[in-house]
Amino acid sequence: MKINQFSITSTTPQERRHELMQIHLLRKNEEQTLTPNAMFETFLARIHMASAQPIVTKQWFHDLLATPESALDNWFAQNTPLTDEVFYLVALQLLDFEAAVDFSIADPLTTIKKINLPAEYHQHWSTADVIDAFYLLLNTHNKNGQSLIDHLTAEGFLAWTYHLPAEQKPIFFNGKPLASFDPAKFIREVVYIETDMDTDFDGKADLIKAEIMRPIDSEHGLKVPAVFTASPYNQGTNDKWGDQATHNVNIPLHHKETKYHAPAEEKFPTKFSHQSMTGESKHATETFSTTPAYTLNNYLAARGYAVVYAAGIGTKDSDGLQTCGSPEQTAAMKAVVEWLHGDRQAFTDRHSGTVTKAWWCNGKVAMTGRSYLGTLATAVATTGVPGLEAIISEAAISSWYDYYRENGLVRAPGGFQGEDADVLADETLSRTKRPADYRRIEKINAKYIDKMQAAMDRATGNYNKFWDSRNYRHDLKNIKAAVMMVHGLNDTNVRPSNVKALYDGIQDLPIPSKLILHQGQHIYINAFRSLDFSDMVNLWLANKLWGQENHADDTLPNVLIQDNCTPETWTAFDQWTEGEQKQYQFNDHRLTNLPGLGIQSFNDQQPEEKYLQWCKQPQAWAKALINDNGQFSRHFVSKAFDADALLRGTPTVTLKVASSKNYGMISARLVDLGNSRRLTISPVLFNRNGLELGYHWKTDDLREFRLEKEPTSYKVISSGHINLQNRTNPAQIEELAANQFVTVTFELQPIFHRILAGHQLGIIIYSTDYEYTLRGNEQIEYQLELAGCHLNIPGFTILP
Repeated sequence: MKINQFSITSTTPQERRHELMQIHLLRKNEEQTLTPNAMFETFLARIHMASAQPIVTKQWFHDLLATPESALDNWFAQNTPLTDEVFYLVALQLLDFEAAVDFSIADPLTTIKKINLPAEYHQHWSTADVIDAFYLLLNTHNKNGQSLIDHLTAEGFLAWTYHLPAEQKPIFFNGKPLASFDPAKFIREVVYIETDMDTDFDGKADLIKAEIMRPIDSEHGLKVPAVFTASPYNQGTNDKWGDQATHNVNIPLHHKETKYHAPAEEKFPTKFSHQSMTGESKHATETFSTTPAYTLNNYLAARGYAVVYAAGIGTKDSDGLQTCGSPEQTAAMKAVVEWLHGDRQAFTDRHSGTVTKAWWCNGKVAMTGRSYLGTLATAVATTGVPGLEAIISEAAISSWYDYYRENGLVRAPGGFQGEDADVLADETLSRTKRPADYRRIEKINAKYIDKMQAAMDRATGNYNKFWDSRNYRHDLKNIKAAVMMVHGLNDTNVRPSNVKALYDGIQDLPIPSKLILHQGQHIYINAFRSLDFSDMVNLWLANKLWGQENHADDTLPNVLIQDNCTPETWTAFDQWTEGEQKQYQFNDHRLTNLPGLGIQSFNDQQPEEKYLQWCKQPQAWAKALINDNGQFSRHFVSKAFDADALLRGTPTVTLKVASSKNYGMISARLVDLGNSRRLTISPVLFNRNGLELGYHWKTDDLREFRLEKEPTSYKVISSGHINLQNRTNPAQIEELAANQFVTVTFELQPIFHRILAGHQLGIIIYSTDYEYTLRGNEQIEYQLELAGCHLNIPGFTILP
């Protein structure tokens, strides 16, 4: 077990004492009048939430160990000097670690260092030392993944703060607001924000429904910041529609005509009316009970942030059509930020014309969320909209072409073969949940989806105007918000190329940026035991939204990486790509420093029975690919590594290749070969509802990656695909003759991977990818001229 904390910010002795007094843990003159032992005993008595009665506290002390031989109450009675061993033996128990399971009672300091808990050591403890060490202990994470102060708060330690005057909130501790806002009194209201577009062709500006949850204190003069999640899934989905709309991928690739251009997508009206204002109200007339929520937002809500959800155009109780990542969808979510900032009008309901303002908001907004949610946060940030101070962009798309296409090919996101922009639009058109409303737009929507299908162009897989309008990278220069990016290095849904392009594109901008790369797939990381992610976000948003001078940008790492070999290990770096460039030549079946000679070939066609089996079970194909003897792929492997090495950045593959047809595609997988126990593919749940987000409030399930019980012989660490007719770029079709050798260079997915001594690096070159590409099962022979084939890794470092 290892706990990594990056959110503990530096404070002065005066600040620490002020904060301890503010939470009623330290009182005036106690530092001058109490001995170290008495100060320690006083702190412990005040955090005991079961009862304030001395007899109950004494019994609690009687059940805590101070030394291997002495209970805490007896140790206090003996009045022996406080030592590091005593303080941290008690600390481990307060942090819910189990004696004889998690630590040895005879040697608590070894466990403190092994688990990586912050600590202060003193040869002779003074009262001031006790105060400083206890302050640090309150900020230390326990076995269940939360700081001691948050754990105490969840037990009611700060319930008295619910009744404080609004002007005395929030209460900041170590630069972060504490959970001092009463969840039982949250105000829940609905507003309808007017946009400047008409995407359902009804002649009226689209209205967007937003659901708001804010603290009661905002009714009494406290201006609070808003955390906004733009989620097209929030009002429901049409899963059966998505299944029915899914495209057949068991079809062959074909030759592309060089002069082909896809038709344009639908244009929306430019002339429409806005709703007339008939009056103004301070409060909305509509409320809601629950809404699908991100648990990070629940955590933040108890700490004074207003939480806002909007599903956008084409969703239940809003106007418009679903346009899947278009500029119109971005504009709809931007409108929510504008209203929160005070720059746009909203109505208390859909028809009365009664305007309401976000008068309770301090005008500062952050956007949060994963996948489509994080994508829209990125999209809105590229507009440079005033009021958007920060985004937390998790597993987000930065170009929709990279989500549904790759280098002139139709390429599915992992696990969703046959999905495309039109399918996602169908799935998220939750206006169907209001049948009469849907009937009014049914024909208009069907016409729009037909045009979308043609414009997105599954026929060629080319980059075109449809995808260009959904490429947010064009406008990265407009970003003014601070950006925190979170992505899984093993995410096969939204692939890491999306976050790498965003990260690279903003490094020269005058904005703070942070990057966190974990070893998961398409997941949230705010409920990991090994990382204080929620605290990091709280510290960061306290700076960006509350204006706290808490050194957040200096405290949090610029790049934070979860190690792929050792569980619960996170390491800070300055940048993603660093190290020497390493080039491997393809030589016979090896990756070497010397170029190879000759030609190697493979045939993409499979027996019909096996083909059909692999179409149904792509995972079986993936295993067969690793074990293929050269029938449908070629394998090239390095020598075993003498020492651990770090591979960082975006690998590229250059191939001199020919197809026996006048079309073809090439795929590649980069593989770590070696027998090891690797991390589980997904985090393991080990404490359901174990993470408390506030007092009498929500919980989250505690998760963590573990080592698999059995070793495995390989791990795919990157992959890539290219159409041989898109050798120059995805938008340009080039002629290809049968058996014509051409040179293609294409990027694999970005990596940050530690390869262990004794392991080998392998690359597999093949064509059809049953997990991601079209699957035609054609009789095509591919040839590789080895002298023109090599692999480049931009950041390569041998570790000491």
